[in-house]
Amino acid sequence: MGVTLDGQDLFEEHQMEIEQGSICRDSIERTTAGLNGVLSIDLGQRGRKIIQRGVLRAKSKPQMTDTINAVSGYMDGNTHTLTTSSGEKFEYLRMDVFKVTNQRTSGGGLCCDYEIVYTRLITNKA
Repeated sequence: MGVTLDGQDLFEEHQMEIEQGSICRDSIERTTAGLNGVLSIDLGQRGRKIIQRGVLRAKSKPQMTDTINAVSGYMDGNTHTLTTSSGEKFEYLRMDVFKVTNQRTSGGGLCCDYEIVYTRLITNKA
């Protein structure tokens, strides 16, 4: 089993890397007339960025377009699950960015580099 997004086998694990960012916090800062300084209200943990980089491969230009469109379809604001072949599971991911670069011919078809930036919305999961 390869790398899947919501059970769909879209990515090759060869040349793929997943980078986990740290958990972010958010706050509101306000100034008030007559007070020296600011009022800072901690809003708690807000999520973490997960970055996936790799190479997409296809046998033809139409097949590459279909693959790119299939991945782009996950930029829908919903949460998704990314699972690696080693069984590592990243749940509650919202896809924020999908970039495709360096399309080129390779072997028996086409390939291109990609980068996906997810936000993991639930922070109490490791």
